Amino acid sequence: MNAPLGTIIKPISGFFASKITHRVFFIFLLTAAAIVEFYHLGLARRTFVFYNVSDGGIVVEDRMLKRSKSREVDIIRYTEELLLGPVAPDLLPLFPRETRLKSLFYRDGIVYANFTEDAVLPPVEGGRTFENFNTLYDGILRNFSYVRDVRFFINGEIAYFEEFHR
Repeated sequence: MNAPLGTIIKPISGFFASKITHRVFFIFLLTAAAIVEFYHLGLARRTFVFYNVSDGGIVVEDRMLKRSKSREVDIIRYTEELLLGPVAPDLLPLFPRETRLKSLFYRDGIVYANFTEDAVLPPVEGGRTFENFNTLYDGILRNFSYVRDVRFFINGEIAYFEEFHR
């Protein structure tokens, strides 16, 4: 019984005798664990654009959002995450904190997003409403390659249709 076990253990211990192979093996093991966890959790990197308080410039945040089998659900998660605002304290949100997504659906490459009336107001911290909708429009097109167009509604009324379709 010891002879077959010895034929297995001897080469393995010889493999781990070198510090280099020992480290490479553990790096490989950690990488494999990270890849398995990434695919198991189903996360996707999404880019969010916010405005910097100090200079008014654009700042990009990357966040990991859970992927779903539905394109519509992915866009809803992205939009709701954007409405929560930036993570960094020195960045401005795009919409007032009271703004909520009433409904969103995706059909034939077009996203229809309906917001509460608070979306019309500029955020208390600053910013312009049209520029904020334009940033959201660009963000959806950039993060979801299958989206051809985005239509915004506020309490069921179309908003900024002509400006985005010139």
